[in-house]
Amino acid sequence: MQFSQILGHQEAKQLLLKSVQHNHVAHAQLFLGQEGSANLALALAYATYINCENKQPNDSCGTCGSCVKMNKLVHPDFNFVMPVTTTKSVSKEALSSRFMNEWREFVLASPYQGLNDWMQHIGAENKQGIISKEESRQLVKLVSLKAFEGDYKIVVIWLPELMHSAAANALLKLLEEPPAKTLFLLVAQASEKLLATITSRTQIMQVRNFTEQEVIQYLQEKYNTNSDVAYQVAQLAEGNLNAAAKLTSEISSDYFSFFTDWMRNCYSYKFAEMIDMSDKFQTLGRENQKNFLLYALNLFRKVMLYGVDASLVTYLPPAELDFVQKFSKVITGANAEQLAEELNQAHYHIERNANPKMVFVDSSIQIAGYLRVN
Repeated sequence: MQFSQILGHQEAKQLLLKSVQHNHVAHAQLFLGQEGSANLALALAYATYINCENKQPNDSCGTCGSCVKMNKLVHPDFNFVMPVTTTKSVSKEALSSRFMNEWREFVLASPYQGLNDWMQHIGAENKQGIISKEESRQLVKLVSLKAFEGDYKIVVIWLPELMHSAAANALLKLLEEPPAKTLFLLVAQASEKLLATITSRTQIMQVRNFTEQEVIQYLQEKYNTNSDVAYQVAQLAEGNLNAAAKLTSEISSDYFSFFTDWMRNCYSYKFAEMIDMSDKFQTLGRENQKNFLLYALNLFRKVMLYGVDASLVTYLPPAELDFVQKFSKVITGANAEQLAEELNQAHYHIERNANPKMVFVDSSIQIAGYLRVN
């Protein structure tokens, strides 16, 4: 992984680059970000840059022996620890080292995936992944060895918050008395679940979620998603590239057109048209129904923000901007809360397998009444 492969995050990239260039590399660093963020990707790019044999001003060279091995995750000085469990293929002694082939496949497919994806990838079924106390013994042995080829031996610990208490205490000892030329890169999603003593001994890199524009660009470049679908997915994904990738295959309708037609029919009291739309809503399938209502809530939130201050809505495609400008005129303090709650309730009922046609018709009637409240 190279920095150039990660969208945005220029400030984080520059901080990491300068730490190497100025020889201020902390022995323990915590890349903290939510699932679907660039926390693992940045750690991988950073590790690649550290051991690159021909460092460039803004990235690793990508072609030296070290970079080639790092990009394939086979460098002898590049090690991983991650949550695992027993599976059909590994029935006992579930250690990270026994899942390295699966881990390479998983990360190379996408560094933005989450724990559930990893558990499914290794065939864990309903078992929970953990970094066991046995793993800590292996970790101590691992870091006692000198680097084979690179300047540093690098250990990436993915989701250290899932460490067994014994493993966490062993890691703490290593961080207190770090072996020479050994770097620990912790990639976490929930710092509050880590030992405070571990967190205090790391240099923390806060990794933000991706912006809507970055999600759109990612979907268009990686999946060749058309701009309308990409924008709808970006609103639902909330900066999570893992969620965005999954939503791309789930979304099968033009949510924006459906939502605008729905609101216009509600506002005009066109109940026959609402009944017709309920038939179409029923055919969407439950996942699309839930996604549509989440999209509706997101767009409705932007309508409310636009009504307060247009500058609060940073980006909208022309068609959506035109709708938001007009629709914001009928959203007032008297009906905004009721409308948002109605959409929330519709999503709640669909999620619990209520009849989608009945939910849609009932919500349509309620929304029609609220839209006329001044």
